[in-house]
Amino acid sequence: MPRTEAPGAESAAGGATSELIRFTNVTKRFGGNTVLDDLCFSVRPGKHVTLIGPSGSGKTTILRLLMTLLKPDEGEITVNGDRLFPSEGEKQLREVRKNIGMVFQQFNLFPNMSVLRNITEAPVRVLGMSKDEAAERAKGLLDLVGLGDRADARPNQLSGGQQQRVAIARALAMRPKVLLLDEVTSALDPELVAGVLDVLRDIARTTDITMLCVTHEMNFARDISDDVLMFDSGKVIESGSPEKIFSVPEHERTREFLSAVL
Repeated sequence: MPRTEAPGAESAAGGATSELIRFTNVTKRFGGNTVLDDLCFSVRPGKHVTLIGPSGSGKTTILRLLMTLLKPDEGEITVNGDRLFPSEGEKQLREVRKNIGMVFQQFNLFPNMSVLRNITEAPVRVLGMSKDEAAERAKGLLDLVGLGDRADARPNQLSGGQQQRVAIARALAMRPKVLLLDEVTSALDPELVAGVLDVLRDIARTTDITMLCVTHEMNFARDISDDVLMFDSGKVIESGSPEKIFSVPEHERTREFLSAVL
């Protein structure tokens, strides 16, 4: 598959921006528990960034904030130069959110719809794409994820790994600038994990889409990442290339975490 260009990242002022995602002094609390603590980090267009760290360190909260499933208590989040939070209203949130696709741990497919309609529903309803154009794009994406012959199947006729591949195709159908991946293999039987990760490796290799990934699959993180961020207690305690983080981590907490999961 030829390498395709991601949509150009431009700021609200119309100029190019070197950051597709930026968190500035973001804090998120659940009751008395501070999950993100004055967090600052950014992701450049076209880069693949993986968030690692122990459970409860705030990684998935970052993805849920970007999907506007949560709101920060403090700080600013921008996507493609446009402010996501603090928000100027629901209309603005919807517009900024169009830049973002997410694949969840659970597949969240509509059980009463065919595979093809699961993929075409949002492009038609949200993007205003014609049904024919949406169907043509969906069939191409199904080919990409290795399910070109299952367009008419229902989700309950597919394995877990196949359902997750449909969910990946569905997220890509919205032509997002950034794809969020939240432990996408954690609900799969072990023998199905490799197939889904191979699809994601292919997407990372053959497209320019920006990827922000939360995973405990360290070999996968090493393969696809431009940068790896180690989280602990709501903060980035170490960041760098996969070679640096996995081979010569500087922080003792990173070494402890990697020795436990590798």
